[in-house]
Amino acid sequence: MQSQDVAPRPASTPRPVPVVDVEQAEAALVEHYPRLVRLAYLVLPPSLGRNRRVLTAHSLTQRALPRGRTSGDPSLIPVQQTAEGRDCDPGYAYVRLQVLRTALEAGRPLRLKAWPKRAQLPPLLPQVWGLRLFPRSGGADELALDQRLSALSAPARAAYVLRGLERMGDTDVCDMLAAAGEEDPAAALTEAGRLESQDDLLTSPEFDPCSLQARPPDLMRRRQHMKAALAATAAVAVCGALLGLPGDGWAPDGPAAPPYAQNPAAQAALDPGKLTLVPTAAWQSSARTDFSVWPARGNLTGDKALLRRALAVWARPGESVRVSATPGTPAGAPPGPPQLLYAGEVDQGRVVLLYDGLRIVRYAEPKDGTRIAALDFARVDGATGAEANAVVLNRTDGNIRYLTAPWVRKAAVRDLLKSAPGPSGTSGTTRLGRSADGVTEPFAGPAERTGECRSWNALELTDAAGTRLMTDLGELTPAHLTSGRPGQPHDASAATWSPLACSLAAVRSQGVRSVNAWQYARQPLPDASGTADWLCTRADTWRGGGARVLAQFHASGQKYGAVAAKAENVAACGPKDPHVLAGVLWKAEHAGDWYLLAAGSKDTASINTTGGVNGSAQGNVLVVRAKQGAQAGLEGRLANGRAIAGLR
Repeated sequence: MQSQDVAPRPASTPRPVPVVDVEQAEAALVEHYPRLVRLAYLVLPPSLGRNRRVLTAHSLTQRALPRGRTSGDPSLIPVQQTAEGRDCDPGYAYVRLQVLRTALEAGRPLRLKAWPKRAQLPPLLPQVWGLRLFPRSGGADELALDQRLSALSAPARAAYVLRGLERMGDTDVCDMLAAAGEEDPAAALTEAGRLESQDDLLTSPEFDPCSLQARPPDLMRRRQHMKAALAATAAVAVCGALLGLPGDGWAPDGPAAPPYAQNPAAQAALDPGKLTLVPTAAWQSSARTDFSVWPARGNLTGDKALLRRALAVWARPGESVRVSATPGTPAGAPPGPPQLLYAGEVDQGRVVLLYDGLRIVRYAEPKDGTRIAALDFARVDGATGAEANAVVLNRTDGNIRYLTAPWVRKAAVRDLLKSAPGPSGTSGTTRLGRSADGVTEPFAGPAERTGECRSWNALELTDAAGTRLMTDLGELTPAHLTSGRPGQPHDASAATWSPLACSLAAVRSQGVRSVNAWQYARQPLPDASGTADWLCTRADTWRGGGARVLAQFHASGQKYGAVAAKAENVAACGPKDPHVLAGVLWKAEHAGDWYLLAAGSKDTASINTTGGVNGSAQGNVLVVRAKQGAQAGLEGRLANGRAIAGLR
């Protein structure tokens, strides 16, 4: 970001004095709340710590409302005269200025002879007890930007954020800082101009205090404080009796070893010299194809200081460490010396991958400092074959880099939504380059969307057993995509997953191990316009529970399948219960008539409807005329006489 000379505004006709009432300001605050909280979070000093910084950002934003109708010099509510939308709303301009003013006040040092301002004190509301809250972890670029912002003064941080997040010109930034009480806005603007412009990163989830993760506080310290308080209370009440007890009579942890920092076994787990290093060619002679035979790779495997930091942060993550874990994954310290999978420079950071037999742990820090770091946990117990083929090394701006297994021979990116062959004779496939260490080139992952799903890039890896299709679901290990009858899955083709790919967004960040697609029925459409395939997809997790099942209806001529039913924590569509029954209301294209269509797996002998639609059929498919919006239930019976219900 380059600074520009800021000239004073030319004299002009005074603007009308804006008048803002509570209702108008509240409407603006509610509508733009996430943006205002992000502004406060970015301006607040990082020295507060992430938990207090999040709570303070919310507190300052919620206190930005006026006490009544307010008016005054228009310069106190700077508005870009050529802007549209929120920037020309006096209510938004007022609350934005209040948020900026109090965020700057919070960053000023306390003075001995002056009362602290309210913004400089810990927030009274909101309060969260027993948890630490922090935004979701970003990539190395976000970590590096956060560290560079922390080196700026508070006014310079505010100038940088107003430029990048609010898209304000330099003159407007100076007016805003002056209205917020800064004595030298031009100097702040000049300081901010020395920092490279990275406006897109300011909208990253890394700086979104409205999208949060939670983890426990320092449990050992809290336990010690509780024990100290209880001991003091007991001492006051029964001090005479306690004096007569033997010294070792009531040890709080019985025969347990000393606390973690004094435990020799735990100390060994923190020694980089005791990390397990697998020889480079071990996988070639081993019968196993899992993470235990991955060699240590990367250009920093000999950097003892980096490895020591990674192990220490794993055991005792500090306040500035972004910690995330897949559901059901313990985030505790290693039980012993773990195995080193990778240590090297990746994009703008340094990354270490470790494996303790149960979890993959990723430690990342920016190249230009060690004040902040990210720590990610993923459960991988029992991973073998395709499940141990790749691990995410880094995510930046929606792009992903993987570290592939040493036995992977070829890597490619396949857009599952492109089924027509391209110029190269493949179906939406692009070759993916890899380094000698097995690190892939970055490629665009299936980003989180709120609009239409237009692409879904999957990772295609080829090894001695064949070609495997994997997809990123926002976690350290990609999910394995398969197809076939439950209990007998095989590696899936892109054609199978093409109409189903967009439904994978429903199982993002759920700790998914594999997703199987099964075409369980085919049904002729009642208007003779073709046929429809009935498919179910089952996403199984690493933790065992939390499986999610979707029944999907894919009519001929339609690009994507439609979700007809869904359920969680059910055995249906799985190896323990390879049956499924689902229905959908369908409108004939030509006649415009509505029908209830239903189908079960091949061993379904009959289907009956209940509720707002009456009908029955022998066999595994049913067609009944219905009205638009009709509500109906489904009951089926298998060939062996067992009753089944519709998936829900």
